[in-house]
Amino acid sequence: MAGATTTTTTGLPLRESREIQGDVLAGFKKDNVQLLLLKFEDEQRARTWLRRLRPRIATTRQVATFNAAFSEARKHSGGDDPKALNALWRSVSFTYEGLRILAGKDPLPNPPGASTQEAFVQGPAHRAGTLGDTGENSPENWLFGNGKGQVVHAVLTIAADQAKDMRAALSQERQEAATHKIVIVFEQDGTTLEGSRRGKEHFGFKDGISEPAVFGFDEPDPDNPEYEKGKPGTRLIPPGEFVVGLERVGNRPSGMPRWAENGSFQVVRRLAQDVPGWWAQVGARLKELKNAKAVPPEATTEWLAARLVGRWRSGTPVAKCPHADMPSDAEAWSDNDISYRDDPEGEITPLFSHLRKTSPRDGLVLKPGGPFVPEKGELDGRRIMRRGIPYGQPFDPAAADANGPDAPRGLVFVSYQSDLVRQFEFMQKDWINDPDFPRRVPSVGSDPMVGIPTDVDFKGRKLRFEQFVRTEGAVYAFTPSLSTLDMLADGRLEEGGPAGDQVVTAPFTLWAAGSGGSGGSGGGYGSGSAPTDSIDAGKAKLVMRQDGDLVVLDERGQVRWSSNTKGSGGVRATLQEDGDLVIFNKSDAPLWKSRTHGNPGARLVVQTDGNVAIYTSDGNLIWQTGTAH
Repeated sequence: MAGATTTTTTGLPLRESREIQGDVLAGFKKDNVQLLLLKFEDEQRARTWLRRLRPRIATTRQVATFNAAFSEARKHSGGDDPKALNALWRSVSFTYEGLRILAGKDPLPNPPGASTQEAFVQGPAHRAGTLGDTGENSPENWLFGNGKGQVVHAVLTIAADQAKDMRAALSQERQEAATHKIVIVFEQDGTTLEGSRRGKEHFGFKDGISEPAVFGFDEPDPDNPEYEKGKPGTRLIPPGEFVVGLERVGNRPSGMPRWAENGSFQVVRRLAQDVPGWWAQVGARLKELKNAKAVPPEATTEWLAARLVGRWRSGTPVAKCPHADMPSDAEAWSDNDISYRDDPEGEITPLFSHLRKTSPRDGLVLKPGGPFVPEKGELDGRRIMRRGIPYGQPFDPAAADANGPDAPRGLVFVSYQSDLVRQFEFMQKDWINDPDFPRRVPSVGSDPMVGIPTDVDFKGRKLRFEQFVRTEGAVYAFTPSLSTLDMLADGRLEEGGPAGDQVVTAPFTLWAAGSGGSGGSGGGYGSGSAPTDSIDAGKAKLVMRQDGDLVVLDERGQVRWSSNTKGSGGVRATLQEDGDLVIFNKSDAPLWKSRTHGNPGARLVVQTDGNVAIYTSDGNLIWQTGTAH
């Protein structure tokens, strides 16, 4: 790294982290990215390789310091990238099998059912059906990650400002892999598009605008502390939604072993884009709408495409400029300042648009006439940190073969999150691909930009959209802390789960498997199946079962306490703001209560002694299961 100086930002301790790898919170933000998907042939040599790689892995402190210096220099250069500031970063993550080989034992020996641990152990190929990866998108057609041929044990990410630095780093890492009997299963490149396409994906739309900010890393706005300073519309999210072991929404415990702390689950997906096919489809649907006189006569293909995405190509939100694109680089900071509060039925920005499917913001009404779902709380807990980049040459029929319609191009989708099931998988399954999110009659439809084939409801008229984004490979990996990298290089992992009692504060919800939840005001915020939710403290595990029963299990899985609501249709147990723990059915009718209302600020504690209790904000016991042992 050149040209950066170390600074300390008061009140933003995560910027100083030497434990969290640099791409998770800070983001590499480079024009050139290469992912090397690796397979270990010899476990001891793989550990030696990791020990040698470890000093080259970038920390959050290094990347955040460089990015701050780069941004400051960019301001003084009139918005141009400073040529004198260049860096090259590396990060590394491991699949479940990769961790098992390095640690010399099973890192997750008893993953709870329907948990993020189970998702990680199984991998995306096993879960393809529920994620919409079927037909042409099914794993047998993937280039990597399908469990056939060469398995993937690790993902090494290299990111550089300069192509020459990337070439030198790749040469070094290929030689290191060969020396340590590591097979490069697949190489996935990614490069920022040039010229007027810079900052955009291959369909032509500005990308990477809507990433969340993080408490403890990004500076809050003093006048609106739930948002980032200088970036209106960018919400600050608790860091534990992206980094295991840190504070989460509602103080939800991670349930992960100690070795996972300061790490993050990584999703890698190669998403091929049929650019001419997608745009031809938009033109055909516009013709249908014009023939039916369902759109203004001046509506163009760009006009309709903007409504499918939720933005114009420049990044300008349709919510702000519904009639035409009004790009302004000077106002680019405001492209994320979007409100749907005055458009709950999608008259301006359709409910099926990509932006509203992936981030409903302040305009989510789960059913007509229902209340708005507040962003703070459960919606914040569904966010992911995206680090994607395009691959392949842009479509240009007048250029060479590499720019033709059949040339490989698309998006290298990379995201970080602390919970695969509640974040990435939920967004993909229960929001993007679900035609009934949010619930309307007729159905809203799936996301027509990146979702499965769908019929969308456009102002009362059904429009058919086929799928022109194909999954060509997928991997679930874990990006460990720097300390855990050291342990893995020594062939070990720290034992034990999270220490101490597991505490949650209101509002907090445990969902039952298969419950859905889009029909009620409490908000599962999706209408497909939701994971079984649980809080595990070792001797006590509080579980909302699919049969509607809320139970406490001991360390042997035996039921020690039950709400006796089996078969009642219960779908969720919610600790409410007033301190009452209540089991609801799909219609939001209460089925059981702890009768502890009138205690705002109450805490639900799953204790290491086996008891589950509710305490007032000043520590008085007001309810318990009596299961201490």
